[in-house]
Amino acid sequence: MKTFELKGTVRTDLGKKASKAERVAENVPCVLYGGKENVHFTTTVSDLRKLVYSPDVFVVDLDIDGNKCKAIMKALQFHPVTDKVLHIDFLQVSEDKPVVVELPVKLEGLAEGVKAGGKLSLEMRKLKVKGIYTQIPERIVIDVTSLGLGKTIQVAKVTAENLEILNAKNAVVAQVKLTRAARGAAATAATGKK
Repeated sequence: MKTFELKGTVRTDLGKKASKAERVAENVPCVLYGGKENVHFTTTVSDLRKLVYSPDVFVVDLDIDGNKCKAIMKALQFHPVTDKVLHIDFLQVSEDKPVVVELPVKLEGLAEGVKAGGKLSLEMRKLKVKGIYTQIPERIVIDVTSLGLGKTIQVAKVTAENLEILNAKNAVVAQVKLTRAARGAAATAATGKK
């Protein structure tokens, strides 16, 4: 996984009023949990932009008033109208405790079904995985070269080294859908053979 450096300042005033004042000052209230005790801190909106608005998954090198640790972004709250970031939860990670994250899926190769006139469709853009943070890759790559017309790849067929995939085993990750042109070609081929 990629790393992202983030600086924060410890919050002493907690509650709605203090959080609202921080948001007015263009700061985002955050919480770090998973360590010995929860740490409430703030960081600036501009520092978070590349972390929040990215499809990538990051290990965050947090520096909260000089105390450094590694964490992942666990939960994110947006304002329902303005889409401003309201609050972020970070989970402290260690090499002896597995974490659960969602990884983006990337399809690789030219599917046989696409050559036959079908359309490749990615049904699940992210998969939920569990593993040690140092062994989690940036994305899950699936080879679709042998995927035929009308065929699917389910979660059970996806393998990821050192990771446990937590999605339902029968959920469809990718498929080659029949297009009208492919159906027409198949129908003419079937009637022409008779």
